[in-house]
Amino acid sequence: MNLKVAVLSGDGIGPEVILQAKKALYAVGVVYEHDFIFEDALIGAVALDKTGSSLPEQTLNLCLNTDAVLLGAIGDPKYGVDTASDSGPENGLLKLRKELGLFANIRPLKPFKGLLDVSPLKREIVEGVDFVIYRELTAGIYFGEKKLNASGTVASDLCEYSEDEITRIAHLAFQSAQKRRKKLTLVDMANVLESSRLWRKVVKKISTDYPDVVLDFLFADNAAKQIISNPKQFDVILTGNLFGDMLSDEASVITGSIGVLPSASLGRKNALFEPVHGSYPHAKGRNIANPFAAILSAAMLLEHFGLTEEAKKIYEGVEKAIEYNVVTIDLNSDTKFGTNEVGEFVSNFILNKDDLMYFNNDNVHLGQSTIV
Repeated sequence: MNLKVAVLSGDGIGPEVILQAKKALYAVGVVYEHDFIFEDALIGAVALDKTGSSLPEQTLNLCLNTDAVLLGAIGDPKYGVDTASDSGPENGLLKLRKELGLFANIRPLKPFKGLLDVSPLKREIVEGVDFVIYRELTAGIYFGEKKLNASGTVASDLCEYSEDEITRIAHLAFQSAQKRRKKLTLVDMANVLESSRLWRKVVKKISTDYPDVVLDFLFADNAAKQIISNPKQFDVILTGNLFGDMLSDEASVITGSIGVLPSASLGRKNALFEPVHGSYPHAKGRNIANPFAAILSAAMLLEHFGLTEEAKKIYEGVEKAIEYNVVTIDLNSDTKFGTNEVGEFVSNFILNKDDLMYFNNDNVHLGQSTIV
């Protein structure tokens, strides 16, 4: 298979972790005889610095004419939190999602066995957890009309959803549940929000098309508690943009680190894959960022194109790295390995190299790798 992939490394640790994802895809290409053509482009703060726009037209055009997009991270503290206009780097990502029609964000939550004791939650709570969050991505409060009065003392953000916007992601979530354990939980605030009441009405109607899927409901505040106290009850969680953003980040504690969570953002024609974590500017250039989320996002890319065996090989590589304790400091404060070493281990595993035991050598130090 030949795939053209737009690579938007972005800001902070983005370039470092995406490099490791590209290594994994390159290794897959060698072993399984696929050809991945990578084309780099700017987005976020680095794009603002160089072009004056957080999403240059050249980048958007590339993404519209590739098979998939692989994204690193966006954000730089020097730009503050102003995302209301193109003066903020995050606005580039919001615009990209809208222009590509990426309405469904998919975030799987399944902790690796070797990391069960890394989670701050008790082992008996996290062991056996396996659910996925379907988050609506191009509507709701993030994209609604924003107002600030002349004196800067009153502000509002409109949370608006249409039946069509709810319907398209609801079908995807139900179809996913059919392939899993046949349970879907809608998370909303229908007790106080009219937009949530529309969600319930539409999802209930759609559920009749999927009689084999059990549908239940949770208010967002209760869902936040249940994700921590009893996460094994969930199979597929469906929710809006704001709640999905918060709950999926909260759920990262189950896995022990947000650095191991990948995601896919899908539209009717386009697809984007990215780690859930942010740009983590404090770690930029220090070879300490966890690349697993980016590498696993590459695995989700492969799954999207039906390359399940290849994706499984990447998952096995990450599992083996964890088994060998080849991890970054977020998973082991005493580790001697960094971003590059972890990425090299996974790619070497995919390539079936016989030098994996090198990584048990005491001569390996953070920031150094002789396997490149």
